[in-house]
Amino acid sequence: MEKDETVLDKKTRIKNYFWKRCEISPVLEEDPRLLSNRVKSNIILCAALVACTGGFSSTIYFPGLPDVTKELNAPPIATTLTAALFIFFMGVAPVVWAAISEYYHIRRFIFLCAMLIYIATSIGAAFVNNIWALVVVRCIQSIGVSSGQSVGAGYISDLYPVEERGSAFGKYMFGVILGPLLGPIVGGFLIMSPLGWRSTFWFCFAFGILIFFITFFFIPETFRDDDRFDKKLPLTTTTTTAAVAKQQGRRSGRNTVGPMIENEPNQDNVVEINANEEKKVFNPFSPFSLMRHPFVLMPSVTAGFFFGAMFATQTILPEAFKNTYGLNSWQTGLSYLGAGIGNLSGSILGGKLSDRLLLRARRLRGGKKVVEDRFTINMWIAGIIFNPLGLLLFGWIVEYKMSIWGAIIGFGIQCFGNIQVFTTVTAYLVDSLPGRGAAATAVASFVRFGFACILSLVATPMVAALGPGWTTTLFACLSWVGMVIIFILKIRGEQIRKWSGY
Repeated sequence: MEKDETVLDKKTRIKNYFWKRCEISPVLEEDPRLLSNRVKSNIILCAALVACTGGFSSTIYFPGLPDVTKELNAPPIATTLTAALFIFFMGVAPVVWAAISEYYHIRRFIFLCAMLIYIATSIGAAFVNNIWALVVVRCIQSIGVSSGQSVGAGYISDLYPVEERGSAFGKYMFGVILGPLLGPIVGGFLIMSPLGWRSTFWFCFAFGILIFFITFFFIPETFRDDDRFDKKLPLTTTTTTAAVAKQQGRRSGRNTVGPMIENEPNQDNVVEINANEEKKVFNPFSPFSLMRHPFVLMPSVTAGFFFGAMFATQTILPEAFKNTYGLNSWQTGLSYLGAGIGNLSGSILGGKLSDRLLLRARRLRGGKKVVEDRFTINMWIAGIIFNPLGLLLFGWIVEYKMSIWGAIIGFGIQCFGNIQVFTTVTAYLVDSLPGRGAAATAVASFVRFGFACILSLVATPMVAALGPGWTTTLFACLSWVGMVIIFILKIRGEQIRKWSGY
């Protein structure tokens, strides 16, 4: 009898655990920033895994593009659109995901829905027999994988205070950048299988299932109500304050005011608060409004220059290495390892230096917090020297058909500098817009992937007309222009933010 009760109790616990994991917007019992460092690191790693699916899926079938064109009897422009439109929708969709996240106060459930879209479209792409059907499926697939670009930054904003976000962003951005670099490596081996290019989408299908279960069982909901966790309400308060506090308590499911409030709110104030809440209408494109603020648009453009140049470089690399050095698909895929090493070392070094130098700048200022302190010295060295140097090495070594190892190292140096700038700019946006980290990152993603789409489309014609040397030289000039924009923001950022009302 006792054994039966034990088995029944175990089944009940499992059932309750399962249903708890199915909650769309669970009430947080404690501040997410009070979680242990180990738990927070695991959450960020899982978020980085979700974020890497975008870049990974965009490039995994690059080595098989000639086979796609041949098998589906597709015009070259249609094959190009499967990649270009994928990038375009990866820039637009995060804005919608961020708006949903901020309106409904959810993070985890968005990841789950997005992965279901990714899984379904991966199956569809594996079975298509028409190039235009593949274009449509790829556009929908990009909507699914884009959630990590904005919601992942929201997780960092929930879990870490400003002084600790640099290191967290280093881990997270490594996943974002590593995805498009691992894609061709894995894809180069997969297309040698009997399934050919379709095997890349079967791999995406399995990858999506894995991420879905990791998200379901290991990632908690962390959406942080800053008003609830940051502001301490007084024990004795005015009628209006009490009404607000009581209303916040109703939304959170907890008594945020406490039993010692002397004055009860009158009904007029409560009705007024409810009326204001009812006026709030969901707008999926509301994050776009942030682009009117110069302190948001300026770093987003800089990130677009750097990310677009990196994406364009990896777009021209397969053809350049094939024509210049005679590499086949899997050898070309392995050549991306240099970029992966550059990203890994840049994310680790940049993340650690960013937080330390930020705290040092505040200490020298007497403890005064200035958001522009996020632009630390390592970012300037990375953006002015390493990123353009890597571009110039890659382009001119390929131009003059010098050692392939020099070109691989050059691309790695570019990625080493790129990720430090990219990480710092993203952290700055989250720091400068408290509580709107997902929206700020979504806007930056829109600008970033817009530049990636444009530069990847024009890169191949530019190489044909100018050669790889001058093409990458122009990309290096874009990097310097981007750093000039950041310099203006470093000097006048505080005034610019005040002018925008922040």
